[in-house]
Amino acid sequence: MKQAVDPSTWKKILSEIQKKVTDVSYRTWFLPFRPIEMDPDTGSFVIAAADQMRINMISMHYLPVLNDAVSSVCKGKYKVTMKLMNEEEMSDAAEAAAGHKKNTLKPAPAGALKQEFFLNPRYDFDNFIVGPNNNYAHAVCLAVAETPARVYNPVFIYGGSGLGKTHLMHAIGNFIQKKNPKMKVLYVSSEMFTSEFIEATREARQSNAKINALKTKYRTVDVLLIDDIQFIEGKEGTQNEFFHTFNTLYELEKQIVITSDRHPSKLTDLDERLTSRFQWNIVADIQPPDFETRVAILRNKAEQQGAELDDVMLKIIDLIAEKVKFNIRELESALTRVIAFKVLLKKNLTVEMAKQQLPDIFDPRDVSITCETIKQTVCRKYNVKPSDIESKKRKREITRPRQIAMYLTRELTDMSLPKIGESFGGRDHTTVLHACDKIAGEMKTSSATAEEIKALMNELQ
Repeated sequence: MKQAVDPSTWKKILSEIQKKVTDVSYRTWFLPFRPIEMDPDTGSFVIAAADQMRINMISMHYLPVLNDAVSSVCKGKYKVTMKLMNEEEMSDAAEAAAGHKKNTLKPAPAGALKQEFFLNPRYDFDNFIVGPNNNYAHAVCLAVAETPARVYNPVFIYGGSGLGKTHLMHAIGNFIQKKNPKMKVLYVSSEMFTSEFIEATREARQSNAKINALKTKYRTVDVLLIDDIQFIEGKEGTQNEFFHTFNTLYELEKQIVITSDRHPSKLTDLDERLTSRFQWNIVADIQPPDFETRVAILRNKAEQQGAELDDVMLKIIDLIAEKVKFNIRELESALTRVIAFKVLLKKNLTVEMAKQQLPDIFDPRDVSITCETIKQTVCRKYNVKPSDIESKKRKREITRPRQIAMYLTRELTDMSLPKIGESFGGRDHTTVLHACDKIAGEMKTSSATAEEIKALMNELQ
């Protein structure tokens, strides 16, 4: 009979595997798998991963090791089957297996809704790298996790894709559930909320069961973590339902945390009643990480995957950090590809080999960014002349483009502050530093400025 795999059994299996493979191989290929079900009668043992490359790698090189470990721990002859599933599918499949084991699986009631996304245990506050770009958002989220609905409520976190918003949401949920297991924490995307609302309203003519289930699900939680709220823009019915959900939870003093890719004021196709509520308490942004933070993120990722931080790996990390500036997921993905390549080759890695494996990052056709190209791009954007920003003119329509160009030159080139000053009309390095600090400060307090600078950086790159 099929049954769920006990967590302690899977832990023992991993322990057996760890004895027979390198630490890097163990962390890279085996740890991401999740057990789905086992059948002692047929000797079937099913595991799943969200990455086809890992499945292929195990099939080609490590399947005997995996089969032996399972058979040894489970005291029988087992054959492992691997499936490609996303996180939600893995959780659903594991739950279904647990239902078979307990023999208590019941038909879902007519008004039942989809299960929420499960919190990812790998995302916590301990492995979130804090830097100048995200320290405020991190501090707010940690305070929320420690005292839900007591200090900051609601909380609205915004920033570009791949900067860590979802990581913080999962970290809040994991922290609360560990500290207060009885608290009901619900993490969903606004896309799921919309999907469930549409499904419920579609059946409302025949029965109100799903509408009632929707209200019960979302309005009886202690903590609601809703990701990517921008998805409900333009969806009036969904916005109205979320408006009432928000009000109910807020009045009951339940914690609400929302993320978006934009500041609430920039969600132009959203009901003003919602955007005003999103700004009732804390609005915190996450900016792209600076070079030092990107290096820290990559070093932490390398250590998690068991890679040795030798001189070559440190050089590769620095090079990746220099190239990938605006998306942490892309940053980590690049390093994972390099480590996977090293494991597959089973030989020492060189910087050139790493570059060859990342042609999308280290494109030989890339045109280097210079101070002159930055000046030209900025001048074109603000309709001024290069000679103007190099001059002594102090009108705002000239000084602001000059300061932005200085900031971009410092961020995107290797030029020193004195050299930048020379290129902008022989200015002192303290003037350049002041300009850079001023623009950096504006980016932290003004989403419009942050988006403005990001657009210029994208154009230059």
